[in-house]
Amino acid sequence: MNKPISAAPRKSALRKPPMALTEALVARTLRAVEDAGPTPGMVYMTDQDYARFRDEILASAPAGPLKLFAYGSLLWKPAGEVRGGERAVARGWHRSFCFTVQRFRGTLDQPGLMMALDRGGQCQGMVFEIAEPVADNLEALLRREMTILPAVNVPRWLRVSTEGGMGQALGFVVDPANPRYAGKLDKPKIAATLARAVGHWGSGAQYLFETIRHLDACGIRDRNLWQLQELVALEIGRADIR
Repeated sequence: MNKPISAAPRKSALRKPPMALTEALVARTLRAVEDAGPTPGMVYMTDQDYARFRDEILASAPAGPLKLFAYGSLLWKPAGEVRGGERAVARGWHRSFCFTVQRFRGTLDQPGLMMALDRGGQCQGMVFEIAEPVADNLEALLRREMTILPAVNVPRWLRVSTEGGMGQALGFVVDPANPRYAGKLDKPKIAATLARAVGHWGSGAQYLFETIRHLDACGIRDRNLWQLQELVALEIGRADIR
């Protein structure tokens, strides 16, 4: 798999203070967690479901290369092969820890929180081109982002702006009608969850740390995430989270 190419960091990004959430603090949140498997009561997507979503996306795609808007873990773990990379802004959406998970980065006993695009504001991210074979790489992406029906993190064509102008890119946005949608949570509550929740993919604190680190490599600063990492660092430092 090709790694996404990050844009060069801006000079202003080089002068900012270091993160309060360090690798050492993140390491305190990590522990071996066995994958408990499918969550009881959940309906998991089938091969036919993935094929249906894939074909619907391809049928509705704008002309030209299929573009992907990455704003979180897709920056460093896109699933499937992507090419290029340029900074972009999706207006009308913002990245938010807004849905709960009981697997991957959480458990039944300690659910975690994951990010999606939620309504309002704007989000700076990166646009990549999904490489050939597009259908295969798109399905790999869907299998990573979507596991349960009804899906909480749903694909949608977004209007994004880059230095080259306006265009459309595929992004994943939260469905506010989904039972796993957590709504707008205050930062201390999010921080307390991220400092404690961990699953077989890793911890919430690790997910936040990697997102900020890779955004930084692209020259992108998210003020809300920067404030959140300070709270998570404090939460880890003051509590016995194991």
